[in-house]
Amino acid sequence: MTATDPALTALAQGWCALSLLHGRIETHIERALQAGHDLSVREYSLLDVLSRQHNGEGGHLQMKQVADAVVLSQSATTRLVTRLEDRGLLSRYLCPTDRRGIYTDVTQAGLKLLQEARPTNESALREALDAAAEDPELAPLVRAVETLRVPV
Repeated sequence: MTATDPALTALAQGWCALSLLHGRIETHIERALQAGHDLSVREYSLLDVLSRQHNGEGGHLQMKQVADAVVLSQSATTRLVTRLEDRGLLSRYLCPTDRRGIYTDVTQAGLKLLQEARPTNESALREALDAAAEDPELAPLVRAVETLRVPV
């Protein structure tokens, strides 16, 4: 393959389109969440991921798992957890079976804010996808996003 190989060029163009779509969606959602709930996209994502934990086997996530889920480094995730804890939206406590482990749970205030912010997130996502669907280069990606189903 060379730098002028049409397949490589198409691959690079596809990646640029995907990156553009992601950026537009994230920016639109960020503005809506900030304006309506004083939350960033990352804060919303973290609250959402942590709200899905449960007390059963494997129900609590380790910080690395949380970091992977919100696409941040472990140190950035820890700082984000600290900020949300300072706002009273998260709490941390020691794992009852392994005193080295620390769990993070969403507080009642965090759950309430998340519940209030979910419709804003969904609406902003829909708006961003609808706007992107008007762009012929992004429309196929929008269709792909709309038809994706995450395995449960």
